[in-house]
Amino acid sequence: MLPTVTAHTGLELPVIGFGTYRLTGDEGADAVARAIDAGYTLLDTAVGYENEGAVGAAVRRSSVPRESLIVSSKLPGRHHAYAEAIATIEESVFRSGLDYLDLYLIHWPNPKEGRYVEAWEALIAARDRGLVRDIGVCNFLPEHLDALDERTGVLPAVNQIELHPYFPQAEQLAFDAARGILTQAWSPLGRGNDLLSQPAIAAVASAHGATPGQVVLAWAVARGAIPLPKAASDERQRENLAAADIALTDAEVAAITALGRADGRLARQDPAVYQEF
Repeated sequence: MLPTVTAHTGLELPVIGFGTYRLTGDEGADAVARAIDAGYTLLDTAVGYENEGAVGAAVRRSSVPRESLIVSSKLPGRHHAYAEAIATIEESVFRSGLDYLDLYLIHWPNPKEGRYVEAWEALIAARDRGLVRDIGVCNFLPEHLDALDERTGVLPAVNQIELHPYFPQAEQLAFDAARGILTQAWSPLGRGNDLLSQPAIAAVASAHGATPGQVVLAWAVARGAIPLPKAASDERQRENLAAADIALTDAEVAAITALGRADGRLARQDPAVYQEF
């Protein structure tokens, strides 16, 4: 069993989850089911990934009881209007083929439209109806989180953000932690760039007899984030999960954090201006 962390709501999550982006159809369902059987209990999907059905099928195919799993999905920006958000959440539950979803997130704040508080009110209503158990957000900056608190008095259990050694997100991590919000990390291993070939990471990997990818995941865990790596192969799934057993020193964490860059975002997706529909 993986160690867990707990949000201010009481939501308990494992320190490493499983990303499902681009794992679709029957092949994707099999890959996710193998991940569940390998030990992953937190499954991250989204309306925009077009694979909520595959993830639901994987839950049914696996040998792990439904109640032991945490299935999470996300609301796209095109459905921030209250009634549309409610219907979209209902459709997410229908598509998954599950009786409920454990966690539901707003995918991006889309501040130009300024309807993310309205969407948040819909998530609160969906939680109160039992469609979802816990609610959260993705890519929310401190000002967005403050707006939710001021307007509704309800803070998210989770804030899923871009976080990797090129973009360590120290300020956002601290802001979330101070409020009991769990920070999840998307694209924790970079996205096909040169991150894993960095000498600082290679040196730490050598010291621990680990792979560069395992070290980067262990770095995220050590900093209090929950990485969500995706892997289709059994070997990589097990390798990523084993990163939870690697204990880095403070000096090693600092050496990897020092790789951070002012322009470290992978695709310039700044939540202050980025629009996702």
